[in-house]
Amino acid sequence: MRCAVGCGHMQRGADIGYGIDMVRGDAAHPVNQGLACARGIQESRDPDGKWLTRPLVRDDGELRTTTWDVALARATQGLREAHANDPDSVAVLGSGQQTNEAAYALGKLARGGFGTRNYDANTTLCMASAVTAYYQAFGSDAPPCTYDDIEDADRHVVWGANPAVAHPVMFRWISEAAEETELITVDPVRSETAENSDHHVAPEPGKDLAFARAIFARLVETDRLDHDFIVDATDGFEELLATLPTAEEAADDAGVSMDDVELLADAMDHRALLYWGMGINQHVQGTETARALVDLTLATGNLRPGAGPFSLTGQANSMGTRICSSKGSWPGQRSFGDPNHRQLVADEWGVPVDRLPDDTGPGPVGMLENGPDAVWAVATNPVAGMPDADSARDRLEDAFVVAQDAFHTETTELADVVLPAATWGESEGTTTNMERTISRVRAATEVPSGVRSDLDIIATVGSRLFPGLFESTSPDPSDVFDEFAGLTEGTVADCSGISYERLDEGHAVRWPAPDADSSGGYRYYDDGSWSFPTATGNAQFSTGRQQKLPEPTDGDYPLTLTTAREADGYNTGVRSRSGAPGELVARIHPDTVELHADRIVRDRLSVVSRRGDATVRVDRDEGVPRGVVWLPIHHPATNRLTLPERDPQSSEPHFKQCAVRLVAPETELPPATAD
Repeated sequence: MRCAVGCGHMQRGADIGYGIDMVRGDAAHPVNQGLACARGIQESRDPDGKWLTRPLVRDDGELRTTTWDVALARATQGLREAHANDPDSVAVLGSGQQTNEAAYALGKLARGGFGTRNYDANTTLCMASAVTAYYQAFGSDAPPCTYDDIEDADRHVVWGANPAVAHPVMFRWISEAAEETELITVDPVRSETAENSDHHVAPEPGKDLAFARAIFARLVETDRLDHDFIVDATDGFEELLATLPTAEEAADDAGVSMDDVELLADAMDHRALLYWGMGINQHVQGTETARALVDLTLATGNLRPGAGPFSLTGQANSMGTRICSSKGSWPGQRSFGDPNHRQLVADEWGVPVDRLPDDTGPGPVGMLENGPDAVWAVATNPVAGMPDADSARDRLEDAFVVAQDAFHTETTELADVVLPAATWGESEGTTTNMERTISRVRAATEVPSGVRSDLDIIATVGSRLFPGLFESTSPDPSDVFDEFAGLTEGTVADCSGISYERLDEGHAVRWPAPDADSSGGYRYYDDGSWSFPTATGNAQFSTGRQQKLPEPTDGDYPLTLTTAREADGYNTGVRSRSGAPGELVARIHPDTVELHADRIVRDRLSVVSRRGDATVRVDRDEGVPRGVVWLPIHHPATNRLTLPERDPQSSEPHFKQCAVRLVAPETELPPATAD
């Protein structure tokens, strides 16, 4: 597991010592049927990151190796002291790199032990706007589509995503299906996916909502709507029409031509799959933009097998944190605002109901802005991954920090306690991919004596702080899964029909699976009729309109910075870089470079925002629009520049556009390299 496609891998442990000797795609796994990408194999067999193999504690300002007893005692003491002041003085940050079982246990400890509002996961930095859009439109999270729909679609629209780089196996399926149809990419930058598409449309950075509304208006103006579906299965269509601009007005706002609008309108007039990613979600209007994409599928009746809205999740178990971890909902998508759900969870966990928060909290950025006394980061690297990263670092330096990870990161470097954890191929449990499929993961190798599983660490710390919350300091993952699955019984995300025995037999099962014989397919649609878990039983249209960007360009900062993923760019790149992260490379149009030629020193420039600066090596790239600077989001220097502003509905940060300028580098430059 390296990304949310959820490929099954066969791994063989080394004959001597520790580690993975061989990795290949598992032909028996129903998701990938033997396919695998180079990154998935490389990062399992021979990751470049620097492994953590012993616990560390900070003494006299220095991190020093120690025993587990000392490290756990220090972590427990620091967390206990912070919790004694106020439950919300403890901030807990999880990850899409945990198993379902570890994510569930961490949420149980954060919400049912500490009782803190300041708990979330790094998945909110990527997927929260899509999650919120699904809830608002359908009453439930997760895509209605599955991978089975890819080959049945007549049009494939990839919007604000680059699956050719981020999800190579899935992109192979899309490309093969599109050989008989059409593939359209919508992205300000000519990405690898755009290079391999039939059409590429480039709206102005951050203007995707305007473009989506232009397409909707064009569909209305030319009466290419599924009126029966709108009447039978939706609410809010007339309200949307009342706020809809003309197609020409919205196209002008988005910086696209009417031919571009017609191209996308025609695509939606077919059986279309509309995929989107971080280019949509990571925006102050991410929820409204995701909903506008959903609206296109509703208006055209494209909510049925072979069609629909399909958000592309990044991390291997981002979906697992959404259904397991109690960060945005209780297990099974039970609502924080429903007192009956809170009581049920409290009874199951054996804790007072008033200990459980009645709202989901401020999100990862807000957690740190609240100035917690202690921060426990599990399999995540907030020093590099948060927007306005210098401010995030300052707040972490003021807190007692426990960093639990498999690799050295910028966060472990400033932590007070470092707990080395096992990773994929070393852990037992399950994971959930972007199409809702739960798979078993198994340990293919032993781990060094100084390393423990995430689940064991969480249960041990939790048992010391809150005796009785966990039945064991080393729980069996299958027992934890059964507890989680039992809490989902009767919900829209019912996993109660899934067990380890069933997964051992069939490799993977897609939820909802309310009994041992069922497995989820296309959601909300059954034999020609639709049903949604909303108050009215109908899907909901939205009325969002394009607003100004939170930090437009001006005379002092005349360029737009945008960020995106590189081929090895997951989880701040800690598995794919050894030692220092290396030079930050900026892709910039040659004409923009030429305008700043007098500031270039040995092919280097400094990119400066109102929050920080970073020296970059220039990569002249005509695929980047003039006036735009492209940086890889997972390089630890990039987020020194980005904005902390967030979508008010989802709390997801606005990573994608901010105002910058280019100046001559002020620091000593590294030696020039051949490339």
